[in-house]
Parts: sequence; structure tokens; C-alpha cells
Amino acid sequence: MDHLEHGRECYERRAWGDAYQALLCADQATALHVDDLELLATAAYLTGRDLEFQRVQERLHRVHVEAQDPERAARCAFWLAFTFLLRGEMGQSNAWIARGQRLVENRDCVERDYLLLLVAEQQLREGRGDAAHTTLSHAVATGESFGDADLTAAARHLQGRALIQQGHVLAGLKRLDETMLAVVAGELSLIMTGMMYCSVIDACRQVYALDRAREWTSAFSSVCKQQPEMVAFTGPCLVHRAEIMQLQGAWPDALTEACRACERARRADRRPPGAAFYQQAEIHRLRGEFEKAEDAYRSASELGCEPQPGLALLRLAQGRGDAACAAIRRLTNATSDRLRRARLLPAHLEIMLAMGDVEETRRARDELRELAQAFDTDVLRAVAAQADGAIALAEDHAGAALDPLRCAFELWERLEAPYEAARVRVLIGHACRALGDDEAAGLEHQAARSVFERLGARPDLARLDAPKAFVQPGSEAPLTARELQVLRLISTGRTNKEIADELCLSERTIDRHVGNILNKLDVPSRTAATAYAYDHKLL
Repeated sequence: MDHLEHGRECYERRAWGDAYQALLCADQATALHVDDLELLATAAYLTGRDLEFQRVQERLHRVHVEAQDPERAARCAFWLAFTFLLRGEMGQSNAWIARGQRLVENRDCVERDYLLLLVAEQQLREGRGDAAHTTLSHAVATGESFGDADLTAAARHLQGRALIQQGHVLAGLKRLDETMLAVVAGELSLIMTGMMYCSVIDACRQVYALDRAREWTSAFSSVCKQQPEMVAFTGPCLVHRAEIMQLQGAWPDALTEACRACERARRADRRPPGAAFYQQAEIHRLRGEFEKAEDAYRSASELGCEPQPGLALLRLAQGRGDAACAAIRRLTNATSDRLRRARLLPAHLEIMLAMGDVEETRRARDELRELAQAFDTDVLRAVAAQADGAIALAEDHAGAALDPLRCAFELWERLEAPYEAARVRVLIGHACRALGDDEAAGLEHQAARSVFERLGARPDLARLDAPKAFVQPGSEAPLTARELQVLRLISTGRTNKEIADELCLSERTIDRHVGNILNKLDVPSRTAATAYAYDHKLL
């Protein structure tokens, strides 16, 4: 009884780790009754003990079946089916759905519609948003009729995702807002609270509704802080916070949050979230810490998280343009889902533009415009406007570049995204210089430099410094014909040995050429030399 009372007391004050241990000890001494078993299941889930949660739910299901309580047995079947669905074990998930449906098929109860949530989830995963929306209409009505806040919120949130999948983004986001209002108001059960947050924020990220993601993440963070022993949802919460911090220019804090997500998972003996490693890799890439970025992208991939498009952007920064093009083209050609394409196209556009493929850049820009209109998001509008300006610069139409670049800058400023705004200011400076206004160009570049220095964005600083060796028209070219040939091969990512083999020269000769190139262009690295070559159309 001491363990049981202690476990109940810990549960009430939301000390989930202590509650789990005490209730487990009490159960080992004397089998817990049903209500206390449910406390044990919840504590197991919130501390990241997924298999223990499953074991207790299976036990509860047997108890309720033996007690001839089909509704509560079906509720256990729902949680078990959901657990297997999350793990991708569809056979067992479907079996539990069928068992639960059979238990309550002739009963008017909320459990029938809880099981419909899983049917709708599967329909969404199959891309059948219209069918899912129809399925969920009954679940919403049932939840409201029975006054079941969990069912109502879960069904509305899935309706929101279905609407987004169908292209009705604003209507879908409004449904998600209703769900999050119930979350932050504390109207939902403990497990459902975290589940709804994670799914809603993921949907907001997919359509670049970053203002909503920022708002709701801030609100949910207070829930996490009140429960320091909770592991089940703090990992995704920390990753989302890291993404928002990166956008706002708080890169050290973003890296800290992403690392914390991994540490908390390890302490609970869970696999770290692959998205946390991806987020770490993004910060390292932007800071020019390429080896650390490479390791983090690899870790993300090993944990089942797609390392793209970040890895392709890393290859571009390393001067391996061919590898970057191959990766991003493979992804975009294989992806038809509009939400996923919205996450790939900004990188696709950047890589194609850097490689001088203006036509493919223009096609990516046009699709981004359509998606920005469909999703009604300033992020995609800013990317598309920035692309307009960059394309105009690439085609020597500096005057036509300024209006879209100013528009992009204002959008990034409104989104409180200092790094992205600084990158646009670099382009504005290039346009001003091409129009003969060196003073304005200097002001724009200095403003951008201040941001890059504060953030530690070394690759961007190197690209900004590269034009120091700019040669005025009519003056002698800084590089010999052979050095230009070597520079073009460097930009493809080839090593000195590979260049030597292709040009039938010794590796020592190539080493000397590379040294001369860096000295003549006054740049610190092969990456900066490649950036110089792109900026001055030497490739």
C-alpha cells in the first residue's frame, strides 16, 4: 500500500518517472486494480516506455473482456491499434481495429468512433483526404453529442489535415487552431494532449504556417516545463522549438534544443528522433562546420529521417555541384505530393540557380508561386520573390531585380528571419553595384555582413568577401586559361588527384594551380573560389 499510495501521489503531481516506478513496485507485490493499471499505463507512455504501455494495455483489454465491459475493452483496442500504427506494423494495427469494432458494433458509444479515427488516419496516409473527411464527420458529431473532448479534438484535427491535403489550407488550419485551443486550455487527457500538439505542429510546418507553429509551440512549451519527467512529447517539442529558433536567428539556442531532444530520448532508453539530428546538421551547415554537418545528416538517415534537402545544400556548399544537382533532382522527380514538394523546391531552386541552370530555376520558381498562393504562406512568397530577383540578376537585368528583392526582404523581415533577410540584402547589393550605385551596394553588403558575423555564417561571409577580387571590364583577367580550367573542375567537386588525371598533369602541378587561384582571387577556400566563379559567371 505504501508503494501504491506513493505512486498515486506522484501521478497527481505529474512526477511521471516516480509514479511509474512506484506503481510498478505495487503491481509486482499485488496485482493492481483496473483504475490503477490505467495510471501505470499512462505513466509508462509519458516516460517513453512504449513496450510497457503496450503490455499494460493488452492486460487491461483482457480484464475488461473478462468483466464483460466491451466499451472499455474497445478503448484498449484503440490504443493498441494506434501504437502499432505509429510503428508501421499495419497487420497488428488492423487486427486490433477489427477486434475493437466487433466488440462495440451494435452499441451506441464513443469507442466506435475512436476506432474510426484510425480508419481515417489510414485513409489520410493513402492520400484519400476526401474519404477521411467523410469518415470524421460522424466522429465529430459523436464526440460533441457525448461531450467527449478527446474524441472531438482528435476528429477535428484529422479533419484539418484532410482539408489541407485536399488543398483547402486556410479551412484546415482553422480546424487545427480549434484543436490547439483545447490542448493549451488543458481540456484533453494527458496522452491526447501531446499527440495533438505533435500532429498539429507537423501539419503547420508542412504548409509553412510558421507563425502558427511558433505561437502554439510557445504555448505548449509551458506544458512541457511543468512536467520535467515527461519524455513522450518533449522530443518533438524541442525539435520544433529548434526550427523556430533557427529561423529567428538564435542558432546556438537552436542547436542546444536539438541536442537536448537526443539526450532526453537516450535517458529514457528510446531512439533519438532523427529530426533532431537533421536540425543539428542544418545549423552546422549554415555555420560552415561541414564535417559535423555530414555526421549529423548521416545519423538522421540512420534513424529513418530523410537527410534531404539539407544534404544536397551541403554538397553545394562543399563545391560538389554535380552531387547536389543529382540528389535534388532525384527527390523532386520522385515526389508528387504538394506538401513534400513545398519543402524541396526552395533548395532545388537555390541549387539550380547556383549551377547556372536558369530555365530549371524558373520552373521551380513558377511552381513555388502556385504553392504560395494555394497555401497562402509568406515563406513561399518570399522564396519565390527572391528567386525572381536572382533570376533577373543572372540574366543581367539588375533594374528588374530590385522590386522583387525588396518584396522578399520585407517578407523575411515580417517573419523575423534575419539570416534569410540578410541573404536577400546581398543580392540587393549586387543589383545596386551593377547599376553603378556603389554606395548603396556597400550599405546593403555591410548590413548583411553584420548579420552573418553575429550568426557565425562563415560560408556566407566567404561568398560576400569573394567579390574583392572583382575585375573591372577591360582589365586583365586575374586567372590564366589553365587556372580557369582548374577552377571549373574544382566547382564540380573533384579532388586535386581527379583533376590531375583528367588534365593529364601531375598532382603537384594541380596543387600549385589551386594555390595560385586562391591567392589571385583573395579567397580562403575552394568553396569560396567556387562561389566567386558563380558570382562572376566563370563557369
